[in-house]
Amino acid sequence: MAKWGMVIDLEKCVGCQACTIACGMENTRLPGEHWQDVIFFQEGEYPNTEIKWFPRPCMHCENPSCVAVCPVRATYKSEDGQVLIDWERCIGCKYCMIACPYGVRFYTEEKARYGGPNMKDVFPSNDAHSWNPPWRMPQEDWKHGVGVQPHDVVSKCTFCYHRVSKAPKGTVDLDPQNPATREFTPACVVTCPTGARFFGDLANPDSEVNKQIAYKNGVRLLDHLGNKPQVYYLTGEGGSVPATRSIKKI
Repeated sequence: MAKWGMVIDLEKCVGCQACTIACGMENTRLPGEHWQDVIFFQEGEYPNTEIKWFPRPCMHCENPSCVAVCPVRATYKSEDGQVLIDWERCIGCKYCMIACPYGVRFYTEEKARYGGPNMKDVFPSNDAHSWNPPWRMPQEDWKHGVGVQPHDVVSKCTFCYHRVSKAPKGTVDLDPQNPATREFTPACVVTCPTGARFFGDLANPDSEVNKQIAYKNGVRLLDHLGNKPQVYYLTGEGGSVPATRSIKKI
């Protein structure tokens, strides 16, 4: 089995948020419900301050605390390493949201904080879906948290499970520059204009993600917590990974 993981090169990331938009369109997200977020924050004290940005998807942890606390086993780890939510089992208790140290989960019944109208009221649903967007991608798989979700459930990034799970067995790298693997690659990786994202099999020592981690000293967010994220960051000299959750967002 593969162990899918992502590498994000912070020296290449320009904070354009193309990944956020691509994820929203690919996964039919509500405005403001950013499964793939880019956080802008300030480091330092005046006058020596600096504005930085930090892309933050779900970390798909190897040791996910969200899975451990779910009372109905709706959050689970797939055979290929993705952390997923079964919307047919989720009861919306939000224990997983509290347990996740990265703040990457969303509860359906909370209004997204983006300043506009509540799109669930603008486009109400007449069936089990939580809303009825006039645009939506065709894929829907509630067992794996894909598509427009029902009411009273928690949602999050799936590493584009609907694409990645269709990759031929034995695939090591999902490279958007390779026509043979592009359609299986997560949307945020495909759309990144600077090529800052890499996606591949962490269990294969020859994968590009492992080479990037080894050659450029990849690090994980809040690694001291023991969740063992499967998202690595390359910081180089120009980037940084926040060490705590107390960063000042702007």
